[in-house]
Amino acid sequence: MTWLTFSLVLVVAAAGLLRWRRPAWYWLAFGVILAALRVLIRYGSVMDACGLTVPPSRWRLALARATNRPVPGPRAPRILRLRPTRTGLVLRLKLRPGQDAFDVAASCDRLRHSFAMYGVTSRELRSGVVEVRMTGYDVLKRVQMPAKTDTRPMRVPVALREDGAVHYRDYRAVPHALTLGATESGKSVYQRNLVAALAAQRVALVGIDCKQGVELFPLARRFSALADNPDTAAELLDALVAHMEGVYQLIRAEQRITADVPHAEIAADIWDLPEDIRPVPIVVLVDEVAELALFATKEEEKRRDRIITALARLAQLGRAAGIYLEICGQRFGSELGKGITMLRAQLTGRTAHRVNDESSANMAFGDIAPDAVLAAIQIPSDTPGVAVAGDSTGGWARIRAPHTSLRQAVNICNRYADLAPDLPALAPFRPALDSPKPLPALAVESAPAAA
Repeated sequence: MTWLTFSLVLVVAAAGLLRWRRPAWYWLAFGVILAALRVLIRYGSVMDACGLTVPPSRWRLALARATNRPVPGPRAPRILRLRPTRTGLVLRLKLRPGQDAFDVAASCDRLRHSFAMYGVTSRELRSGVVEVRMTGYDVLKRVQMPAKTDTRPMRVPVALREDGAVHYRDYRAVPHALTLGATESGKSVYQRNLVAALAAQRVALVGIDCKQGVELFPLARRFSALADNPDTAAELLDALVAHMEGVYQLIRAEQRITADVPHAEIAADIWDLPEDIRPVPIVVLVDEVAELALFATKEEEKRRDRIITALARLAQLGRAAGIYLEICGQRFGSELGKGITMLRAQLTGRTAHRVNDESSANMAFGDIAPDAVLAAIQIPSDTPGVAVAGDSTGGWARIRAPHTSLRQAVNICNRYADLAPDLPALAPFRPALDSPKPLPALAVESAPAAA
């Protein structure tokens, strides 16, 4: 009996230590079993308390009266599948007649308390079938990306969602995106993860970093073109527009519109072209868009209009030519001048890190997902990297990118440096990889020597 008690105390202590230090290990070892039992045992009463039940049908009532049986009680949605994951549970429900997926979504917070889970989200898979994802611990506190991810061409994992799923950046589905965030909000780490994930793919990276290149130029070995000031950025964007027009000429020449070619094989963008002549896709990363839009003189205003016009043309026409925009900034509102609102309307993907005011969050989600505005302004300052991601469909989720240091991102870019394509149109902007010359030492006034 003493050994049994000692073993039980040891197991409880080990479970408590794992829950404190390694919540993922605790979940896989103990939490998933306890949570599954808790859900199955409490399911009927919880659904009834949350108002997710329907009265018995008329034929069941008639059958009960005919057979002199007790009146059947209310019926909860039927469980189709209960699947454990490395971060929680996935519950697939078949709704009863008269129920709606919105009823389940509105009860997610009550389900979280009733089932003692960390978070609960729901989405409708098809008519009458709802998937409820429950997380057993705070997956965003210490982000651990799964070892295997569903990576495809132009689709890369960049962060982890609050429901434990992987957040992907899919350029084929969402060609252009906007990323906002205040200083020290984790915006640069998100960008590093994006570059590191794209480095292993057949894609040309083009960077515009007007902070003298301190963010993107360390990754230069994997970039096909870089600009570190507004003047060079204007010329680079003009070259991208000219390259886009050349790609459209290639598509036009290779459309194969004849009576012998099926309609499905007619080329309308670069992905319909044969692989041997398909131009390499280009991802354009703008580190701080405000530096491109601000001006102080008439000459700078002309340059600014030229830059914004080129960005708007790339956003409107670049998808079919395989040119995708990733625009980052602290603010992106109408105060940056004419053309900004038109450019923002073309940026389908939206990601907002911690912002300093509500108007900045409205710039990201005010026109597509008003509910995400409140979530964006509630991100605490002690959790850098946490962001709210949404798109034009109105859906949104909290995400967090794994911490990637600049040294780690540089190592990845150096490893795949041979994949950086040479594009003739962008050759003048190819970053020079020579060793930088040592800067002269800055003069520092020394303190007077003690007597």
